[in-house]
Amino acid sequence: MGLIVNYVGYFILILNFILYWGGFSKHGKTFQYLFYYLTVLVIVQVSMEILVLQSKNNLFLVHAYFIGQFLCLGFFYKSLMKTKTQVAIIQYSMLVGCVLLIVDYAVNPEQFFKFNLLEIALTSLLVVLYAVMHLYNMLLEHKQYYFLTIGIITYLLASTVLFFVGNITTGLSDEFKLLTWNVNSFLVILFQLLILVEWKKSFSKKALRIYNGRKSNV
Repeated sequence: MGLIVNYVGYFILILNFILYWGGFSKHGKTFQYLFYYLTVLVIVQVSMEILVLQSKNNLFLVHAYFIGQFLCLGFFYKSLMKTKTQVAIIQYSMLVGCVLLIVDYAVNPEQFFKFNLLEIALTSLLVVLYAVMHLYNMLLEHKQYYFLTIGIITYLLASTVLFFVGNITTGLSDEFKLLTWNVNSFLVILFQLLILVEWKKSFSKKALRIYNGRKSNV
């Protein structure tokens, strides 16, 4: 059952990658940052599967996932901010976050070969902060990347909790640990479905016709 859920998530991810790839040159830099994020996800997931098939350790790729996610979504939300203060908050927090991670790995290089809880919490919660800032901006404006933002907040908060629970409960039964991974797999599917909904609502041909029709009537 767990493998089926994983592969369903992979399938939706690949579908999203293909759909967003088609709009790479059409929708501006913000859209391109989102596509870069999907590219990081695809590269990491495919690489991890290849290493699993070769019975090799793939844990180091988790760091590429979290750091890649942090950078891509950080620049993504920075490009959506409405005020200089908001832009500055993202710029400086990204810089501080990167410096903290560099120092952490310099002091504790063994972190590279296991889950780094500081990395997980720092990168995920900062992205959630950026997403909440964008959600606030949307209260009185056009809901741009609304479904994606809801997905990011939900998935990153829930998955961060699961990573910490998994780390705390390493001494518990394999069944319990398997349960946490299965829940995370379902969250991945939900997140990818929301990314797919975002494409359908905002970037499919029908959505673009509706949007352009509204602009022409203004």
